[in-house]
Amino acid sequence: MLERARIAVVVPAHNEERWIAETVGRMPAFVDHVLIVDDASRDATCAEAARPQDPRVEVLRHPDNRGVGAAIVTGYRRARALGADVAAVMAGDGQMHPDDLAAVLLPVVRGAADYVKGNRLAYPGVLRTMPPARLAGTAALAWLTRHAAGIESLADSQCGFTAISASALDALGADLDALWPRYGYPNDLIGALTRRGLRIGEVVVRPVYRGEASGLRPWHLATIGYVIGRVAYRRFAVTAAAPPPSIGP
Repeated sequence: MLERARIAVVVPAHNEERWIAETVGRMPAFVDHVLIVDDASRDATCAEAARPQDPRVEVLRHPDNRGVGAAIVTGYRRARALGADVAAVMAGDGQMHPDDLAAVLLPVVRGAADYVKGNRLAYPGVLRTMPPARLAGTAALAWLTRHAAGIESLADSQCGFTAISASALDALGADLDALWPRYGYPNDLIGALTRRGLRIGEVVVRPVYRGEASGLRPWHLATIGYVIGRVAYRRFAVTAAAPPPSIGP
């Protein structure tokens, strides 16, 4: 537990046999549940996830590939069933440093935010660590998401290192299952949170890259653009549907 809060970490994984055991093995002691969600991997991800023999680990498996967003939602649902107060997300590829986990969790644990995202762009060494194309693309998508959702501060919309409170998950309710399941999921989730007036925070985390090729393709950018446009449309639709303010005598 972290400051008396029960912590679950959701680890979405697809073909991550190379890094998943290391990710599990470096999980901090304050984590109560480690929920590996194998999104129909074709390699030994499941076997490697169990190799550290950590009793906190539970492996959930999708029989069909449904996307990283769907894997995270599966983990969120299980975290709530286990009674977790806060659910964090750390990808199975080792790109999220475990030493940053407490910093991501604490604003939620202490009630200062409902949802926290890591901010890699504010890390002092980001220009030396993050590939320039990813840095520029991340900043551009954050600008678009920020304006679509109508929030003042959001520097790194695409960072997958996150934490969310149980009450925020309950507020989203059945809409969790309606979130965009693949590329574009984080942008859609931000829109859903802001429409409910939930508080979003950011903390600085270090970017970790190991020379792997990005899986992002031009058509994925088109999909993310569509999702961001949908976020903006839904925001304005909610505003238009709101009753007019009452006028006193």
